[in-house]
Amino acid sequence: MSELRVKRIRKFHQFLENSKKRINLLYGSAGSGKSYAMAQFFVRRFYEGKDKRFLVLRKTLPSLRITAYKLILDLLREYNLPYHLNKTEMLLSFGTNEMLFKSLDDPEKIKSYEGNYLWIEEATEITHEDFLQLNLRLRRKTEDINQMYLTFNPISKLHWIYQELIEKERDDVAILHSTYKDNPFLSEDYIKELENLKDQDETYYQVYALGEWGVLQNIIYTNYDLIDTWPGSFDEVIYGLDFGYNNPSVLVEVRIKDKELYLRELLYQTHLTNEDLIEKLKELIPDRNSYIYADPAEPARIEEIARAGLNIHLADKSVKDGIDFVRRQKLHILKSSVNLIKEISGYKYKEDKDGNVLEEPVKFRDH
Repeated sequence: MSELRVKRIRKFHQFLENSKKRINLLYGSAGSGKSYAMAQFFVRRFYEGKDKRFLVLRKTLPSLRITAYKLILDLLREYNLPYHLNKTEMLLSFGTNEMLFKSLDDPEKIKSYEGNYLWIEEATEITHEDFLQLNLRLRRKTEDINQMYLTFNPISKLHWIYQELIEKERDDVAILHSTYKDNPFLSEDYIKELENLKDQDETYYQVYALGEWGVLQNIIYTNYDLIDTWPGSFDEVIYGLDFGYNNPSVLVEVRIKDKELYLRELLYQTHLTNEDLIEKLKELIPDRNSYIYADPAEPARIEEIARAGLNIHLADKSVKDGIDFVRRQKLHILKSSVNLIKEISGYKYKEDKDGNVLEEPVKFRDH
C-alpha cells in the first residue's frame, strides 16, 4: 500500500480512534469511503474489546443486508477472522462480544436492546424520532464512553441532522467531512462521473461530489407520497429494469390500481453479471408472463434475458416524454424502497452557470 493511500485512509481512522464524543458524524460526498472505514473500525473494536455490544442499523432490512451487513461479513472473510454467525438473528459473536444487525422496519425490535457502540448507515433515511429512540438504547454499562456513529451523504440543510446536530454546534458531537478524493480505491469511471457534475449542475456538484450541504431546487417529481403497505388488489403489474455493473442494476415493480401507480424497489445492486441478473429476475418476478420494460441501450442483454424465458421488452427511452407522462400520474411509493425514494427526491433539472433552468435532468442517480 502506497504512503499516499495510508495517509488518506488514516483520515478516517484517526478520527474514529481519537473521538471521545458520544455522537460521531461521518458525512461527505458519494464514494468517499466512509462506510468502508466505519466497517473496518467496528471489526477492529469487535476483536479488541471485551464484553461489548455492537448494533449496526439501517432503515430497512433489505438495504441493510446488501450494505453494512455484507460489508462487515466480507471483511471478516477477507481477514480470515474467526466468528460465529446466527443468520436468523443476524447476530455475530466472538468471545464475549456480540454484533447485532437490525433495521428500523419495526422499531419494537430494538426497544429492549442496550448497546455500547451503534452504527447507523445512511443516517439521512431515519427520522429525528428514530434518532432519539436509538440514543436511549446506547446505555449499556461500560468503563469507556458509549458511542454512536452516523454515516451518510449530506442532502438538504432542511434535514434534521443538519439542523439538530450540526447547526447547533453541540458539545457531544464530533464531525468528519470527506470527499471522493479521500478514497484512493475509486474507479476512474466513477471519479469522472462525479467530476462531470460540475459541468451539469453546480448544486449537484456541491452536494454529491464535494459532500456539502445544500438545498436542491427544480426537483422534477413532487407528485408522490410514501406508503407503509400496498392495497390488496391491482388492475395490472409491470416491471422496469435499468442495467448496470459499476452502477447498480435496478428493478422496480409498478402496480396500477384505479389509474394510480404504486411502486416498490425490488433490486438495487452493483456488480451483477447478466447471468446473475437473470437469476435475480426469476426470483423476484413470479409470473413469467409479466411485462418487463428494460433500457434499450443494452439489446444484447435484453435478448439473453428473453431467451431465459422472461417477458422482456425495450422501453421507450424518450426522457422528456417519459418525464411528462410520469409527472401526470399519482405515485405511491412503498417506504421500504430507500434507493428509489433517494433518487426520486433528488432528481432535478439542470441549471446553467447563470442559474437558468434547462429542460434536461441531471444525469446522475437516475437509475
